[in-house]
Amino acid sequence: MSDHTKAVVNLVYTANIISDKITDALKPFDVSTPQFNVLRILRGQKGKPANLSTIQERMIHKMSNTTRLVDKLIDKNFVKRHTCEQNRRKVEIFITNDGLNALIEMDKAVCEAEQQIIVELSKEELNTLNNLLDKLRV
Repeated sequence: MSDHTKAVVNLVYTANIISDKITDALKPFDVSTPQFNVLRILRGQKGKPANLSTIQERMIHKMSNTTRLVDKLIDKNFVKRHTCEQNRRKVEIFITNDGLNALIEMDKAVCEAEQQIIVELSKEELNTLNNLLDKLRV
């Protein structure tokens, strides 16, 4: 196996392990990683609404069905949707207080999982890793 193939396989394998650990951290909340991402995006709006295309643009998992994710979060009372009376195509999505409160607890669980993931790395190694990963995305 060539060095570049080994590096890419290592990245994919590691990404899957990390994804599984984050998924496990969110299980008690009955929320998927993409749903968690939607909640964080909406919290970042600081009370202002977002539309589906804004959420989709900011998603980490670009392949996610944003409408379905929002519908599931509405069912959990974590977000609400408002359709504009004058323009039925304009849909605004807000995070609810229940969603904000649940997100605080989710953040704690995910932060703990992230710390467990990187526990073996020094601050210098983390900086190097972040710099290398940033280089791969340009």
